[in-house]
Amino acid sequence: MSNELIVGNNTQYQVHIENPHFREVSSQNITVILPAFNEEVSIGSIVLLTKFYSDNVIVVDDGSSDRTAEISGKAGAHVIVHEANKGKGAALKTGFEAAANLGADIIVTMDSDGQHNPAEIPKLVTPIIDGYAEMVNGSRYLSHKDKNTPIYRRVGQTILDTATNMNSGLKITDSQSGFRAFAASTKNVFRFGTQGMAIESEMLADAGRSGLRIKEVEIGVRYDVDCSTISPVQHGLGVLVMVLKDIEFNKPLYYFTVPGLSLGVGGLYMGAHFLQNFTMGGGLSFGPTMLMVLFIVIGTFMALTGIMLHSVSAIMREAKVT
Repeated sequence: MSNELIVGNNTQYQVHIENPHFREVSSQNITVILPAFNEEVSIGSIVLLTKFYSDNVIVVDDGSSDRTAEISGKAGAHVIVHEANKGKGAALKTGFEAAANLGADIIVTMDSDGQHNPAEIPKLVTPIIDGYAEMVNGSRYLSHKDKNTPIYRRVGQTILDTATNMNSGLKITDSQSGFRAFAASTKNVFRFGTQGMAIESEMLADAGRSGLRIKEVEIGVRYDVDCSTISPVQHGLGVLVMVLKDIEFNKPLYYFTVPGLSLGVGGLYMGAHFLQNFTMGGGLSFGPTMLMVLFIVIGTFMALTGIMLHSVSAIMREAKVT
């Protein structure tokens, strides 16, 4: 199979020229959303490459101060401009609404900085076209082959994956992937309530609670084009805080009751140990005794709080259904 190497600023990808118009293979309307903030260096190349594999390319310029919108339009994208920076969640919400208006059957989201290879779009949309999934998550770690990921990123990623999976009830290997495909019918499943980079975890939580059929496919990623102005540590902490807040409301038994029971059981164990020493003639130390009481009181309070919040959230979900 013949290949052509397309190079543009920050992007350098192999594109198959034997069948460049993948969109002609399927009758499904494939629309790609590119949220962008000051991406004038890479956005033109990404739009041109993405057009090989889609019917429409939507660039949501989220308050850029450079020529992102102008270059995107010249490259052939549908451009929507946010006058002020609203965050990735708001950009995706705008993009999903625009994709629906363009008659999309499948919506693909990609980062606009060149990290993702548009030539992998067919890999993401195929499970939806074949009827196996309603959402497809591109994963860098599906086969544990991505050795280019810096170790500090991988440690942080593991923490975020664990928290996200606990919140969503899913088993996702790359919870922070921005390269995903969705059946257009899933548009109303997502809240788009998180304005920052935590939107990836929020969408998985929404998908998990809605019972969407989700499949993961392996993708590649380039780290040499990462132009994010947010440090990985700041990004990771922000996502983790959002996930924990989401768990607090939607899964209070995990957030309050389980830790509360752990504290309570620990306090009771300490009490049994102190009681055994006391019956054998030993004395009670003030500090450890107060700590025991504190564990039991706080643990009981947390456990009961979790149960009450769980009941309230269940009532609210039932109210929304009716």
